[in-house]
Amino acid sequence: MDCPEAELSIVIVDDAEIAELNQHYLQRSGPTNVLAFPMQEGEFVEISPHLLGDVVISADTAAAEGREAGIPMVEHFIALLVHGILHLLGYDHEADQAGAREMDAKSRELLALLESRALRAAR
Repeated sequence: MDCPEAELSIVIVDDAEIAELNQHYLQRSGPTNVLAFPMQEGEFVEISPHLLGDVVISADTAAAEGREAGIPMVEHFIALLVHGILHLLGYDHEADQAGAREMDAKSRELLALLESRALRAAR
């Protein structure tokens, strides 16, 4: 992603806490799986130029979605983390279909890269 010095924080919460964040910051009711809070925009970017932002993941929702999809929770958690990081980097699937396709393609590419590196490391 061409940002080797980048930093981010990962916050793992429950459904109640992510629902509060979702309501407060996005005016959306209820829990969601992942929220991203970019720090590379706005008036304070210069304070910490390597800080991409925060990715907040609901462990409750990640586990439920993983069970529903029939995949291990850790696998789904990693997909949500990649999704959140892409949001921090400016990808947006909500604006239009082209953005959604671009974000989906980049997500698949990164997940495949992570999987191949994990398989090599396991050998």
